[in-house]
Amino acid sequence: MTQVKKPRTRKYARQLSETDAPEARCRTAAKNAKPQSKSDTLVALLSRGEGATLDDMIAATGWLPHTTRAALTGLRKKGHDITSEKVDGVRTYRIMVAA
Repeated sequence: MTQVKKPRTRKYARQLSETDAPEARCRTAAKNAKPQSKSDTLVALLSRGEGATLDDMIAATGWLPHTTRAALTGLRKKGHDITSEKVDGVRTYRIMVAA
């Protein structure tokens, strides 16, 4: 017995025309933008001039402390030069930028 295939339906978002308001185009572009990953968030935090503490990284990602430290290890394995220093009992992590 031959099986009859149903036609596929297309679920595409409505295409914006030139007559649509620019605000609508901006909203649609923002919706379609790829969300930033938590690893990208960590890199951004570590790249700041003051660096980031473990508490800063935990608050930004929602991870537990051991998961956050494991992510730092993963960034090191990917080639990021991460340094840390302890000032007044608080450890601060930074990504060293090549000059």
